[in-house]
Amino acid sequence: MPLPKPPTKRASLLEPSAFAATLAVSKAPPKPKITPAAAPAAALAPAERPAARGKEMVAPKVAAAPVAAPAAVSPTLALVSPAAPAAAPKPAARSKPAAKPRGAGKPKLFVLDTNVLMHDPMSLFRFEEHDIYLPMITLEELDGHKKGMTEVARNVRQVSRDLDALAAGLQHHTLEEMAQGLALDLTGHREAGGKLFFQTQLLDTPLPQGLPQGKADNQILGVVQALKAQQPGREVVLVSKDINMRIKARALGLAAEDYRNDKTLEDSDLLYTGVQALPADFWDRHGKTMESWQQGGITFYRISGPLVPSLLVNEFVYLEAPGAAPLYAKVTEITGKTAVLRTLKDYGHQKNAVWGVTARNREQNFALNLLMDPDCDFITLTGTAGTGKTLMTLAAGLSQVLDERRYSEIIVTRVTVPVGEDIGFLPGTEEEKMGPWMGALDDNLEVLARGDSSAGEWGRAATNDLVRSKIKIKSLNFMRGRTFLNKFVIIDEAQNLTPKQMKTLITRAGPGTKIVCLGNLAQIDTPYLTEGSSGLTFAVDRFKGWAHSGHITLARGERSRLADFASEVL
Repeated sequence: MPLPKPPTKRASLLEPSAFAATLAVSKAPPKPKITPAAAPAAALAPAERPAARGKEMVAPKVAAAPVAAPAAVSPTLALVSPAAPAAAPKPAARSKPAAKPRGAGKPKLFVLDTNVLMHDPMSLFRFEEHDIYLPMITLEELDGHKKGMTEVARNVRQVSRDLDALAAGLQHHTLEEMAQGLALDLTGHREAGGKLFFQTQLLDTPLPQGLPQGKADNQILGVVQALKAQQPGREVVLVSKDINMRIKARALGLAAEDYRNDKTLEDSDLLYTGVQALPADFWDRHGKTMESWQQGGITFYRISGPLVPSLLVNEFVYLEAPGAAPLYAKVTEITGKTAVLRTLKDYGHQKNAVWGVTARNREQNFALNLLMDPDCDFITLTGTAGTGKTLMTLAAGLSQVLDERRYSEIIVTRVTVPVGEDIGFLPGTEEEKMGPWMGALDDNLEVLARGDSSAGEWGRAATNDLVRSKIKIKSLNFMRGRTFLNKFVIIDEAQNLTPKQMKTLITRAGPGTKIVCLGNLAQIDTPYLTEGSSGLTFAVDRFKGWAHSGHITLARGERSRLADFASEVL
């Protein structure tokens, strides 16, 4: 059989609208048995065909109006099966997603302040079906912050690259085309259904006499006021991380909102605690279908019932009833409608002390069970000042490095954010520069070394030298590209980390490495970070339920009665 002749013309390219259209191949309708008298009815449109009764069809009177010509069909319709009827719906109606937008009515117009783009470079694509407007002064401020190696400079450069990629989608590069807006989904961000508008003309709107005209914030307020006057039927909203900027906007009668997409949780009280109290009738409701067995001195319970859907893997449960033995267990497995609970090791007893440290309350016992578990690779501990986060973590790390030889060394790092005024540059090497920031580490090492009173002064000095040799203090600024093998990594003051910094640190973990994040969400010193947008909150929420991670919120302080009373009344 001879081969067909090669094509003489090149295939034509599809229009951009053809990619957005969701075309489905239509199925050919079954051919009914038609009598010769009913043959003209087959040429009618499906809506005009008479209803079949039995096996015969009566031919109606054909209207004088001709059937629409096939040439009126859109070019993209040629991809549909030829068996499709002539009166098929127009494909242009399918170019937009079938789901209705979340916001009722017309999409909003959000005017972004410069600090929003500096804070989150992906904020351009976080407003769903709504449109975004960038004043010219915002672009000027971005240009002034693009130099440097700081996190803000990196974010500004990322925003500039995204804006350049969106602007490259223009076909004619004319002012009229720019005024129609740039589709935000051109670069692959399908979740953004709105358009991006640049300020292409001068918007002259007089502001109150008390506002200086040359300040950048006031120029943005003038743009918002002008847009509100130009588009009275549309809601124009200013989005800014600057509280004073939002206050001034509301004082001028303009709508202003905070950028909330960076917040993992709106309310910090909804944060996962890692602990759940069992109901008082737990044994009565789950005792009939419960299975129990012992293995290696540990008791396991397999339960099924209404409680299982609310449990997560590595979540701790407890039941303390008067007159009965308490139950402290951890969820180790969830399969369908059943869950397996495993009893815990009592670290509150002196015989189970970790490097001389025993648990003083229920949450500390849960935390030590996590810290000493070799299957948990990532642990987060939160709590107020004096709850024992650093002391328990350091004791568990020394026990597993020096006694069990599970890890080769301990690496400690933290964010260098001062509480008050900065004292300037620090002399020395990396370890010496980080020394003043690691005062909490030195205090806890002193407590741990003082616990061994039988060794004498020389023995304690030798122990301190050995402990110091196994602890390395590293700066957060030099973590990019590193890989930690068989290390016990402690990230102190993790509440001051952004989600991006948290991701950078966690992805440094190599085989056999455990990472422990410590922090107090009530003591955030980094600007533009809140309890809901902190990297520690982000990590707790994303890792909950993973089989190799755990989280505990320590509730009661154990530092001293003075510290406990001060944390409550001050």
